[in-house]
Amino acid sequence: MKGRVLIIAGSDSGGGAGIQADIKSVTALGGYAMTAITALTAQNTKGVHGVHPALPDFVAQQIAVTAEDLGADAIKIGMLGVKEIVEAVADALETAALDAPLVLDPVMVAKGGQSLLDEAAVSAMQDRLIPGASLVTPNAPEAARLTGETVEDLHGQRRAGEALLKAGAKAVLIKGGHIPGDTIHDVLMTPAGDHMFDGPRIDTRHTHGTGCTLASAIATRLAQGDDLPTAVDDARAYVLRAIETAPGYGAGAGPLNHAWPCSGSDLGRG
Repeated sequence: MKGRVLIIAGSDSGGGAGIQADIKSVTALGGYAMTAITALTAQNTKGVHGVHPALPDFVAQQIAVTAEDLGADAIKIGMLGVKEIVEAVADALETAALDAPLVLDPVMVAKGGQSLLDEAAVSAMQDRLIPGASLVTPNAPEAARLTGETVEDLHGQRRAGEALLKAGAKAVLIKGGHIPGDTIHDVLMTPAGDHMFDGPRIDTRHTHGTGCTLASAIATRLAQGDDLPTAVDDARAYVLRAIETAPGYGAGAGPLNHAWPCSGSDLGRG
């Protein structure tokens, strides 16, 4: 087991996204997952039925005690929900001063359309977490909300990526899954240049938790020493196979097969 990943995110009672997807992904790829839980949700494949935010001070305490004792080789941030938790997380990470890459997945809307980040929290994220983040991984709607750009094609993805780099992110992965087309284009942008990742669109409803899973897989590979383009490439391959082998559970947006590398694939190296 190699690569300690501290995950700061909300729980998904249905097991397909959030902390549950994060832990499964990190473990399947040979890493060690630690958590600071920001919220409890009552959800399944049909949608989010309730959200109960954690106390901000307790979120910060989870980060502090984990960082002090176990350390971290990478940090992944997912659902934060409200401004107070965004600020508590930012303060706790500054205090912990972990020398580790930070992957920020700006979770804003659940697969079923429910809002998971309020407006004040968006502003706090722009001010406190995006500047200095090693990688920000928004989908097209999230990129549009964070930057004010229209993100409906590859040009829009690039404009949004440039805006987030100007805002202080060290790298940005603008995901293209929400943009129509048979091919999905994910654009990794850094001050040193861009990398394009293309893949086929799979006709399936089993895509719950893809963003959480991708960000956690990237964080795991970074924790294990991969450079950023390699980490993104490996993570995308992991997610693609997880979608292709999804178990078919639930009546709505079903979960992925996070455990597929445990069958012996070389992507499960640890």
